Amino acid sequence: MRDEVDRLVEAWQRERPDLEPTPMQVLSRVSRLAHHVDRARRASFAERGIESWEFDVLAALRRAGQPYELSPGRLIKETLVTSGTMTNRVDRLVAHGLVERLPDPRDRRGVLVRLTDEGRARVDGALASLLERERDLLGGLSGADQERLAGLLRDLLAPFEPEP
Repeated sequence: MRDEVDRLVEAWQRERPDLEPTPMQVLSRVSRLAHHVDRARRASFAERGIESWEFDVLAALRRAGQPYELSPGRLIKETLVTSGTMTNRVDRLVAHGLVERLPDPRDRRGVLVRLTDEGRARVDGALASLLERERDLLGGLSGADQERLAGLLRDLLAPFEPEP
């Protein structure tokens, strides 16, 4: 089975036979796959009435476990955005009734962001929809192939990730 990347690589080999295109064979496919995954994510979230950035914040709170709250600083670390961006996002989520701000009992100057019942329902539905679409995207691979691919991608990504 051939794909568009095979055609691109062949063209580069013809035009630049002095270069080895093996990295392109891998990373062009990763890039193209990321585009398809992003479209599937946005579609599944839209079905649940949220945007990707909303899912990121709501999911971070949901993963935190009961009582589904985090400090804004922790949310920034979880979602990899700036402080100003997080403030704006929390403001918008509060306005939509998906999160609430509470005083931090351990720090009189601090606040905590807590998932509301509506926020929890929304993120739970979005996650279920997302996983269904992702299963469809991976449908052409066996379970063993999916595990092997996950391991290879982990090895490739690990050097770029911050230490836990």
